[in-house]
Amino acid sequence: MKKLAIALSTALLSAAAFAQAALPSVEGEVRKVDTDAKKITLKHGDIPNLDMSGMTMVFRVKDPALLTQVKPGDKVQFTADKVDGALTVLSIAPVN
Repeated sequence: MKKLAIALSTALLSAAAFAQAALPSVEGEVRKVDTDAKKITLKHGDIPNLDMSGMTMVFRVKDPALLTQVKPGDKVQFTADKVDGALTVLSIAPVN
């Protein structure tokens, strides 16, 4: 029974990691960084996993430290998903 529980836990963790890794990388441009509100405004291309076409909008960030990596005007690659009902940037990096 204990082996089954371990196997199921491992499978669930693997599935969660795969789902995270499967998010598409999206091109965008930073328009505004609001560190106090832990939000970022991005002009972005299509986000297939959210069935969203390109637009400019505000996202929450999963980790406020992400906001220190970018500034307005930066071209970026990012991933986003719905977390607790809110559109959230999970990763972001400037494009050189």
